Amino acid sequence: MKPSDLGPVSEAIMKRRSIYPKFYTSKKIDNETIQTVLSHANRAPSHRNTEPWRFIVFKNKSLVSLSDYLANYYKQNTSPDKFSKLKYEKTKNKPLKSGAVIAIVMERNEDFVPEWEEIAAVACAVQNIYLVCHELQIGGYWSTPVSMMNANDFLNLSTNQRCLGLFYMGYFDESPPTAKKGDVHQKIRWF
Repeated sequence: MKPSDLGPVSEAIMKRRSIYPKFYTSKKIDNETIQTVLSHANRAPSHRNTEPWRFIVFKNKSLVSLSDYLANYYKQNTSPDKFSKLKYEKTKNKPLKSGAVIAIVMERNEDFVPEWEEIAAVACAVQNIYLVCHELQIGGYWSTPVSMMNANDFLNLSTNQRCLGLFYMGYFDESPPTAKKGDVHQKIRWF
């Protein structure tokens, strides 16, 4: 059986790809669309139904705050000999080129499951975000900058929460090249 014989879910999995802010247009993403995307993320599996995912949405003016945080973090935490004005500008501009940016947050419940299971559940939620964005023809990309791993104060997170990165979103006109995946047969061992 070929993946193309399976239907729309298989097609979305096979065609989904990361699309970066440099490809986004200025078209806005409305709140209802973001709510739809996150409703699908909320359907991800989690061990013992802990549902550890939390989302902080940046749109419009709050994208400027995120942009400033990312740029300032880079500037303050990069030694002068490694500082790149180009990287600084790129870091600052990514949120501003996006229709929305979602901070992906994990909320731990240490009494029930190990942390790696909670991280895996959040990753499943992000995969759902990717798939629904693909269906809605919205570009998306999950970024895990160190600045966001240290953004507890900026995001006003509680002690049992941790940011696992940002999901950039935006409409796009021009399709970027499709990423090539390695041969699955080289990644399988039959026992």
